[in-house]
Amino acid sequence: MPKHSVEDPRLTRLTKIALALPEASREVYGSHAQFLVRKKTFAYYLDNHHGDGIVAVTCKVLSGDNKELAQAQPDRFYLPAYLTSKGWVALRLDVGKIDWDEVKNLLVGSYAFIAPKRLALARLSQKWGHFSHEAGVLSALEALSCIDERTP
Repeated sequence: MPKHSVEDPRLTRLTKIALALPEASREVYGSHAQFLVRKKTFAYYLDNHHGDGIVAVTCKVLSGDNKELAQAQPDRFYLPAYLTSKGWVALRLDVGKIDWDEVKNLLVGSYAFIAPKRLALARLSQKWGHFSHEAGVLSALEALSCIDERTP
């Protein structure tokens, strides 16, 4: 009889948040997942990556913020292999209570850095009114943070 694998509830919730973002998609590779917008990765879900025993979400943040987060809260944040130099940070989902608002903010911020700006701003304008192209990443971040994870 074939085994039915049950998806980790942390991945399920992370997926709901990520796929609420415009044109976001998910690729699953074993116990890991990659979240993309137009073939560009904006987040990874890692479960026991290279046997480290850690469950985490990795996202792109402002330059230097990744190191600051990891130094300030080493029990929650770490610098992911191969991605640290590109401004990525990992938030552990396997220690303590998960702050899903924090996870959402990391995902939305990473999405705003990775997604084509015109895509993000055009979709946000359709949903929440006019956004000028000059509004930039900060306005996109503010508007994207309003996205409800239940939104299809």
